[in-house]
Amino acid sequence: MTLTDGVRFTGSAARTLAGAVLANAAGARRRSPIDAAVTAYDPLDAATAAQPHAAYRRLHGGPRVQYNPKRRVFVLSRLDDVRAAARDDANLSSAEGPMLTRIRTPILVSLDGEQHARQRRQVLPAFTKAALDSWRPIIDRLAAETVNEVLANPGCDVVQRLAIPMPVRLIAQLLGVPGTDVEDFRRWSEAAVQITDLDLTARGARKLAGSLRGSWAMHRYFTRQFAVGGLKGSDTILGRLLAENAAGSLPDRELFYFAMLLLLAGNETTTNLLGGMFDTLATHPEQYDLLRANPDLVPMAVEELLRYLSPAQNVYRTALSDYRVGDTTIPARARIMLSIGAANRDPLAFDEPDAFRADRNPSQHMTFGFGAHLCIGAQLTRMEAQAVLRELVARVLRISVVGAPRWSTNSLLRGPTRLAVRLTPA
Repeated sequence: MTLTDGVRFTGSAARTLAGAVLANAAGARRRSPIDAAVTAYDPLDAATAAQPHAAYRRLHGGPRVQYNPKRRVFVLSRLDDVRAAARDDANLSSAEGPMLTRIRTPILVSLDGEQHARQRRQVLPAFTKAALDSWRPIIDRLAAETVNEVLANPGCDVVQRLAIPMPVRLIAQLLGVPGTDVEDFRRWSEAAVQITDLDLTARGARKLAGSLRGSWAMHRYFTRQFAVGGLKGSDTILGRLLAENAAGSLPDRELFYFAMLLLLAGNETTTNLLGGMFDTLATHPEQYDLLRANPDLVPMAVEELLRYLSPAQNVYRTALSDYRVGDTTIPARARIMLSIGAANRDPLAFDEPDAFRADRNPSQHMTFGFGAHLCIGAQLTRMEAQAVLRELVARVLRISVVGAPRWSTNSLLRGPTRLAVRLTPA
């Protein structure tokens, strides 16, 4: 890593932040007539973010489109409306990022059109069925090891013992990070994903600074790895991408963006799902007993957990032109929140939406998005959750929560941040 590299990375980060400030200031200045019911629902309120389901029920009791004037955002909460918006790339843009704060980054989730399609084609070789099947033994081994950790430490925090380390260790292996560097990698990745909770306040500036430090450390680390040349021809995910894309034509910066995408889209979401799984199964022992009696239900139960927990709670789009939903017109350039968490609890789509039923088949859930932006790492997350759940139903009689769980206040990504559990061996 040279001084020039550091200046380039810092300059790029500064331009991104400056662009965010200008874009959000421009959005604040626009005043278009509001053709929507006003709601007090505030996705950035910490208490609401931690426990959003009562707010979702209120949204479902109101019109299809609602507007929060404090955040200047239109909210869609119905499954059909969220699904239609997620696939309408012609009228709704992802370019200003998946968060409420408008911020442009060169990562797949923040690209539109041909640029998005090109980068998606480049990374698809990493997620073929053959590639996923080759990682299954690694996933199964990590699931067994981390469940062992929790079994051996009754009353431990399952977030720290299993939900965080399992996806981090998996992604580290897939990216070719050696075991000696995994703890550094974990620390950098936890800092880097703070960008998902960005807002243009003093608190947001501190989070952004921490996120940039984590991203800078990872950028420096991977640049060194790329320079060594060991990735080319390796069986890592980056090695396969190099081999599949014109004999190594992917530039270093795009390989780094892909590594960041894995962290943002695959690491945090899986952590939230795994942590939430333990809380849900402890709270619904009769459903856990059903799974123990019928292990073939594990894949279906994971889909129900994805719906019930919604580890990714929402995503944002920008209207390229006036966008109509029912009788409401959302003006051009407005920010629109696609509430995945609310859509997954839509009473018009799901019978008893607030109930967890392990044998439900919620195939239409929106946890991984829909359309061109369907989450590219969805199968990887499913495989990890299924592996852990198979270990539990085979080896654990009962899951008990010790004390009160603590849930994240990140408005985008929801899961327990502390969850002490005790596993009763079968």
